[in-house]
Amino acid sequence: MTATRLVRSAALAVLPALAVAHAAPVISTFGPLRRRLMPRLSGRGRPDHVALTFDDGPDPLSTPFFLKVLKERNIRATFFLLGREARRSPGVVQEIVAAGHEVAVHGWLHRPLLLRGPRATYDDLARARDTLAAITGERPTLFRPPYGVMSTYAHHAARRLGLTPVLWTCWGEDWTARATAQSVHRTVTADLDGGGTILLHDSDCTSAPGAWRSALGALPRILDTCEQRRLDVGPLREHGWLQDVYEDTPSPGTRHRRRSSTVL
Repeated sequence: MTATRLVRSAALAVLPALAVAHAAPVISTFGPLRRRLMPRLSGRGRPDHVALTFDDGPDPLSTPFFLKVLKERNIRATFFLLGREARRSPGVVQEIVAAGHEVAVHGWLHRPLLLRGPRATYDDLARARDTLAAITGERPTLFRPPYGVMSTYAHHAARRLGLTPVLWTCWGEDWTARATAQSVHRTVTADLDGGGTILLHDSDCTSAPGAWRSALGALPRILDTCEQRRLDVGPLREHGWLQDVYEDTPSPGTRHRRRSSTVL
């Protein structure tokens, strides 16, 4: 056997193992298993608090409606934003921040990271992080992958970029055409408990057209249910789940801002 054939045979033998290693974090996609074995990744926080999060924005046609409801209820949340959408609507991003909400990374494009190599994964996250930092003046510290699917490359890229991955404990399945305010509320509250993290969508850029209306309609009811269960609602930065994430976070320039861990 020639040297070329030996190298080719060795590569073919190694590739399956590499593929398995790359895809291993996909196990975190399965909610019940993740919630039991990976509480930090699931966004488990203090038992008297619920973290409210939104994905896929900003969208000038829908996000302002969510901001209005949150303002009326005096509630702050965490918005996981897509870099490309943020570049298109920087004014909406600034509105989110001005209202006291937290901004986090959802990637540049809403594409599965499992299908990307290490360089493409890093570039996607870095571009989104830097775009948000340029708009807000502060680097985000949290990251949620599209579809909630992590990969080994995504974990490595997030670590290099100073981003902490966080998924959720309950969601509204609000991305489908058949979703309604009633179904979203029912689905969220079925798994809602103290220390949990709620996932909703404030944009339909990757969902059925107009699907965001179901989440918007359910939002006041979800907040009412949290109040009835005596659960405070707020962003992940107030969730008490990672003491060091919000400390010594560098801004885009040379400035460094010290954040007190007491907000947790």
